[in-house]
Amino acid sequence: MFLTLTLLRKGIPGKQWIGKYRRPRQITWQMKRNTLKNLEREAENEYWISRPYMTREQEHSHAAERRAQNWLKIKETSFANFPQHKHITDHLSHLRISKTWSS
Repeated sequence: MFLTLTLLRKGIPGKQWIGKYRRPRQITWQMKRNTLKNLEREAENEYWISRPYMTREQEHSHAAERRAQNWLKIKETSFANFPQHKHITDHLSHLRISKTWSS
């Protein structure tokens, strides 16, 4: 029975590009060329990344001043939007219409 099914079956069951029994995709020369080009590009990137631009001594706190200035700028902008201080006397000033004891 199994031999009969395999001999009589034509094609791939279901969708031909997905699944367990899918049809394998043909590898073209363009695919090989693109893969080779990507691998060469990756090797060149690894080469340049492996060589540091600055030494460890130069790299240590090289941007501390710039970061401090940026932080001060951010802090000033946040304080610029902060409302002025209000005292309790400003809120309750409408209650002091007259300060006389005698009526």
